[in-house]
Amino acid sequence: MIKILVVDDSHAPREVICDTLKQFNIQVAEATNGVEAIEVLKAEKFNLVITDVVMPEMNGYELCRWIKENPSTKKVPVIFCSTKNQDFDIHWAQKQGGDAYIVKEEFIKDRMQLLKTIKYLLKQVK
Repeated sequence: MIKILVVDDSHAPREVICDTLKQFNIQVAEATNGVEAIEVLKAEKFNLVITDVVMPEMNGYELCRWIKENPSTKKVPVIFCSTKNQDFDIHWAQKQGGDAYIVKEEFIKDRMQLLKTIKYLLKQVK
């Protein structure tokens, strides 16, 4: 079974993402910031991480760098899902090691976009 960690300090978007994933029999864990996510990642293995960018304590960019620098998680794909939609934001996410970037407004309009991105990234890891 696919296991994904969803990291977002805002309850509503986190819940929408988690509910969407659960509809496709994907096992989901949640964290509200990067610090909490690291604790979860140290305790469990995940196939993929979906993270917001702007969060308290540790933002999504810092979390992504930690994931990509840690030997036990460096191959875990990271999808940024954020309201930030400028070219710079997307470019910066890639520079931090992000594997994909989805704007939350686009996700709300087309939830299949996230699922297609997950499927694509998981194929790349195998």
